[in-house]
Amino acid sequence: MTDKYKIMALDLDDTLLDDDKKISPMTLNALLDIQKAGMKIVLASGRPTYGLEKYAKELQLSTYGGYLASYSGGKVTSCLDNTILVRNTIDLNLIPRIYDIVKSFDLPLLSYKRNSIITEDDTNEAVLQESMINNGMKIEGVRDFVSAVDRPPFKCVVMGSPVEIAQVRHALECEFPNQLSFHNPAPFLLDIVPFNVDKANALDFLLKDLDLDKSQLVAVGDSYNDVGMIQMAGLGVAMANATEAVKQCASYVTKSNNEDGIVHLINKHILGEEGGQTFTPEALNALMHNTLMSSIGIQCTLLQRGRVEATMPVDIRTRQPMGILHGGASLALAETVAGIGSILLLDENEIQVGMQVSGNHISSAHEGEVVKAIATIIHQGRSSHVWNVDVVTQSQKLISSVRVVNSILKKR
Repeated sequence: MTDKYKIMALDLDDTLLDDDKKISPMTLNALLDIQKAGMKIVLASGRPTYGLEKYAKELQLSTYGGYLASYSGGKVTSCLDNTILVRNTIDLNLIPRIYDIVKSFDLPLLSYKRNSIITEDDTNEAVLQESMINNGMKIEGVRDFVSAVDRPPFKCVVMGSPVEIAQVRHALECEFPNQLSFHNPAPFLLDIVPFNVDKANALDFLLKDLDLDKSQLVAVGDSYNDVGMIQMAGLGVAMANATEAVKQCASYVTKSNNEDGIVHLINKHILGEEGGQTFTPEALNALMHNTLMSSIGIQCTLLQRGRVEATMPVDIRTRQPMGILHGGASLALAETVAGIGSILLLDENEIQVGMQVSGNHISSAHEGEVVKAIATIIHQGRSSHVWNVDVVTQSQKLISSVRVVNSILKKR
């Protein structure tokens, strides 16, 4: 593992977690491996500490000495011994004024205790969603929010439409200059935190505490509240699913949260494997889980620069009603292997997009057979790749001959 980076800060939602709010097995294994090699992990999120603990346990942060930067950086906790290293809270005297402004827009407002959500809007759908996201955090419905918040909170949260959130943020910023800071972890959420509290400042403190330099930090995120830490890091990384503005602030754009973008990042920049192209067919097949490829039984069997092979069964998923291989399934197989082949040839700042598929169906394959696609590149240009893909049976009978053209684009 490269010695250049010593610590990695990861946003949770839409970064570390897929759309099902889970850490994929490949991502989990990769993060465990780099921790075993000595790298520290920080979960940096707007979530309360309670909402991070499940993932900290999965990642074994208590074993490897990781950290939680919760409440958008308002609280930093060492997982090794549960020591709280940073505690920044909102002055209780500001809560009545915050409440009045938010309620003038008739929007839900909540805050947190250690294990519960405090709100007057306990039946609001957005509040229920907040509970679910934070591992079923208990909702404490109260009649008087201001009285119920009896200890200085780490943050308050407002929920509404993007337009409403923009309006209430403007009103709060005008009312509390140099007293509070505001973050949008999502267009429909507004985090209200103490002044100058953000992920970047929390990480800056942690780096100094660990006697590390910013150049040794990798920071990964997808949203506006991640920009500060992405910009300060030696390697600032945006997910492919990040907003365009966040991508522009990053020094590197990895794959999406549903494509094991963290694994791709680790392979390329932490393990030093060129372009993440050392994937085995087995690893690639694992990435295909819950995609079109896995749903029709495509399995990669060979990965080489300029040549890719994969198999597909002729069964109820891929046959026509009369029991022979569907031509559309053959084209899907061909486009898949050609797309994988182009990915293996890309430079760091390139992406491939399927442009054209044309096929000649020459003979039939029948239910019960397994066909193989053999993709070989016949033109590798700066702006396009052209692949010939032969689909054959196990006895090498040619079923289809397909030409696939992929457009090669530069990342912005």
